[in-house]
Formats: sequence, C-alpha cells, structure tokens
Amino acid sequence: MKNQFPRIFLFDENSLNSSATSSITPSQSTTTITDYSLQSSDTHDGLFEDHPGLNPSSERIVELQSDIHEKLGELMINKSARDVLVAAEAAHGESDNIPFLEWILNDLNENGVEGDAYQDALDLAGIVPSPLDQFEIIPLIPMNIGDLYFSFTNPSLFMLLTLSLVLLLVHFVTKKGGGKSVPNAWQSLVELIYDFVLNLVNEQIGGLSGNVKQKFFPCILVTFTFLLFCNLQGMIPYSFTVTSHFIITLGLSFSLFIGITIVGFLRNGLHFLSFLLPAGVPLPLAPFLVLLELISYCFRALSLGIRLFANMMAGHSLVKILSGFAWTMLCMNNLFYFIGDLGPLFIVLALTGLELGVAILQAYVFTILICIYLNDAINLH
Repeated sequence: MKNQFPRIFLFDENSLNSSATSSITPSQSTTTITDYSLQSSDTHDGLFEDHPGLNPSSERIVELQSDIHEKLGELMINKSARDVLVAAEAAHGESDNIPFLEWILNDLNENGVEGDAYQDALDLAGIVPSPLDQFEIIPLIPMNIGDLYFSFTNPSLFMLLTLSLVLLLVHFVTKKGGGKSVPNAWQSLVELIYDFVLNLVNEQIGGLSGNVKQKFFPCILVTFTFLLFCNLQGMIPYSFTVTSHFIITLGLSFSLFIGITIVGFLRNGLHFLSFLLPAGVPLPLAPFLVLLELISYCFRALSLGIRLFANMMAGHSLVKILSGFAWTMLCMNNLFYFIGDLGPLFIVLALTGLELGVAILQAYVFTILICIYLNDAINLH
C-alpha cells in the first residue's frame, strides 16, 4: 500500500534533537518536508490536486465512480438518495478496473434503464422494482437553458404521438382526406365522437342559442378527444400513460379553469362576482359564504386534475401489481402454483377490461364537468 502513494515525508532528526538548545519557541517547528511527487510530475487538476495521495489512475477511478453514482441518480429519480448510493456501490463494487467502470458508465448513458448495467445495479443492490416505476419520467433529449429544464421526455413523446394519431385519424376520414359518402368504420367512429360531444354541449350549457354554444364546442371536442386517446394508448403494453402524471392533468385543468373564468367575466362583467354569494343569504353570513364559495370555486380546478390523475394511476398500479403476482406464480415450475395462477390471471383480465372502461369514463367525466363549470360561469345562479 505504501508504494502506491508517491508523497514521501523526510524529517530532519538533527533539527529535532537540537531543539532543546535552540532559541526556537515551542510553537515553531523545524520539520523539513520534501514532496518528491511534486518534483517528479507536473501539477494535476481535479481530484489529483485536491488529494495529493492519489496518482492519475486513482483519480480516473474516483471520477468514473462519481459519474456512475451521478448517472444512477438521474435514472432512479423515484428512489431515495440512499438507494441510489447502494446501487452505485453495487454496480462498480469498488473496482479499480478502469475499462470495466467505463463500460458501466457508457451503458448507463446509452441504454439508460433498459441497459444491463442498470438492471445489474438493481439486482446486486437488492432493490425490488416498484409498480410506480412505469410512471417514471425519462429524459430522451436532455436540454437545459441555465437553470431551466426543457428536456424532451417520454411523456412529451407520447403526447406528440397521441396528437399525431388524432390529427391523422380526423384527416383520413374527412371528405377531403378520403372520406366516403357511405361511412366506413373509422368515419363512423369520428362522427360518433363528434355527435356525442355536440349533444353533451347542447344539454349541459343552457340559456344560449345553438350558434353561441358552438363557439365553445371546438375546445371541448379537442379536450375530450385528446384525453380519450391518451387514456386508451396508455393501455398498450410498453407505452406511457400521460394522464397518470399530476402535473399534466393539473396544467390542463387549470388552463381550462382560467379560460372559463375569463368567459364568465366577459359575459357578465363584474356581476360575475355575484356567483360567490347565493341569493337570499343573510347579510351577517355574507363574508363567510363568500370566502367559502371562493375556496370551493378555486378547488374546482384542483379536483378536476386530481380526479383524472388518481383514477389512471391507481388503476394501472393495480394491474401492474396483480400482473407481476400472476407472472411470478406462473414461473414457479410447480403444478400447484400453475393451477393457482388461474385466479390472479382472470382477475388481471377483468381489471384490464375495467381499465378500458375507466379510460373512456374519465375522459367523459372530465368533459362533462367542464361543460357544467362553463354553464355556471355563463348563467351564474
């Protein structure tokens, strides 16, 4: 071990022995230190400069281990700092093999969570995959502008795919895009969605003429179609459920809520504030009811986003848990477990059908609540 450290310390014993007869104070020292590492090599930056006991190869090892730990921290965003540290130590195993450490780092950078190095790190660290791992956000194209983070992630990719699918579907079934006088199955599907949302708007928004109602129809139709296709494509294996993230549903609900509030002020002016005070309320109770109605009105946007997010995340998590349980029993190589696997397997199939229904239902609930809130903003009480 001593031969690995180039720093050598030489002490002048004569100076130490003669300290009793000299006039040097006890606080002073005559120790002579000669650092041959600085004489025999150039000055190095980084770890080698901060820790002179390290040689250049040791510095490279420490840098690689630090980079592995940092990269695992980026990939394991849903894990604690302790889990990341344990996985990093398990991945490199305090190895001093530089090519091996470089392979781990390259595999993490190129393949991410799909690479062998990442899976080996989880297995060696004993970290069991969580059902919530399916909602992990992975940066596909990292982009940073100062402290702002603009990376193109997997939710961005699947939202773009969903939007492209909707636009292509509408384009190919319209008259100019290849629609026929006798509608085929795809054209009938688009017409069904169109008529369904149009009837929903006419039924839920009252007090306006048909022409005025149609001004709100495009926004509501786009919202319903986008949510419907996002929820349905999340049921495809190895896809990503965009609406299972709270930040996405919250952004959608808050933007619509702000738009509805603006419409209320444009239609009713300052009289829109009377929405916060029901008619016939005694004057002493007015301040309390105004505050209560204001909180209730603002929480509409929050509840609208939470309802969609919670239903989608809970359903997909339950399907993931039971699917993993059924697959584990199926791989037990035991007849008893194979027969017992039929129960969880049928439950998974039933839950999959239930999730399909929930995907359609939640898009409908989100849309009908928008219509109800819009009706309240236009017609007040």
